[in-house]
Amino acid sequence: MSEIMIQTQNLMKRYGDRKVLDSISLSVEKGEIFGFLGLNGAGKTTIIRLLLGMIRPTSGDVLLNGKRVDAGDPGLWQRVGYLVETPYAYPSFTVRENLEIVCRLRQLSGTKPIDDVLEKLKLTFYEHTKAKDLSLGNAQKLGLAKALIHNPDILILDEPTNGLDPAGIFQVRQLLQDLAHNHGVTIFISSHILEEMSKMVTRIGIIHQGRLIQEMSASELNQAFHRRLWVETQQIEAARAKLADEGYAVHLSENGLLEVISEHAIRHPEQIAQLLVHAGLPPTLLKVEEESLESYFLRSVGMMGGDAK
Repeated sequence: MSEIMIQTQNLMKRYGDRKVLDSISLSVEKGEIFGFLGLNGAGKTTIIRLLLGMIRPTSGDVLLNGKRVDAGDPGLWQRVGYLVETPYAYPSFTVRENLEIVCRLRQLSGTKPIDDVLEKLKLTFYEHTKAKDLSLGNAQKLGLAKALIHNPDILILDEPTNGLDPAGIFQVRQLLQDLAHNHGVTIFISSHILEEMSKMVTRIGIIHQGRLIQEMSASELNQAFHRRLWVETQQIEAARAKLADEGYAVHLSENGLLEVISEHAIRHPEQIAQLLVHAGLPPTLLKVEEESLESYFLRSVGMMGGDAK
């Protein structure tokens, strides 16, 4: 039986007459990377603050590792790491000195926790650099180092790749995947870089106007993506007619290509090529296109009345 590490139950949050969250119930199992998506103002940051006990819900419960967050149990945070919005550091202290302070606060002894996390995030070269002199990307890595230094069971991360270059994003992705898949760390992550999210998450939740409108696994998400086969020939109308006669759902798009949405054609484009060649209508372009997570996300919130531009 799977172990649930993060759970919210009918979570509500109001500020005066304004309802920010409406009956949010979600769960994240041990070793999952849960991607939390939403437009600005949808409620993502409010959820993260509730998970971390920074604010209290109007009603409903938040549980980490089976324990209520508002139960006043300081031991709860010993196994939780977090990075929320802009990572803060003591600007005049070096990277190592900043991590030494975190070690004292978390009652970690020795230099090994610091050495290990510096190595994991490729920050050893900058260990004697003052925090104020770090690039935005390395300042973000320092924030991640603080979240990881005590080897937590749960990681709650808000925009963890903000400011990182492509190499840094790739490195952090590999690190998080290793923590989840090989060490059982449960990761709750919010990010605007949807392409990157699609490469690492095992499940997603989409929040819109304070409501959880979708929650699905990566495999379910893959099945939900729109797919199409683009076809171009020198005789486009004749090719369209031929494919329609063979029972394929096809129409001429605005860009002058044939768009085929039949599942069989998408799975076997070579059969479409063979059909057109035998009909004397050889294709000059044959391309299967799959919807991106960004497109799917915008389509989802657009259906719910959001801005899908």
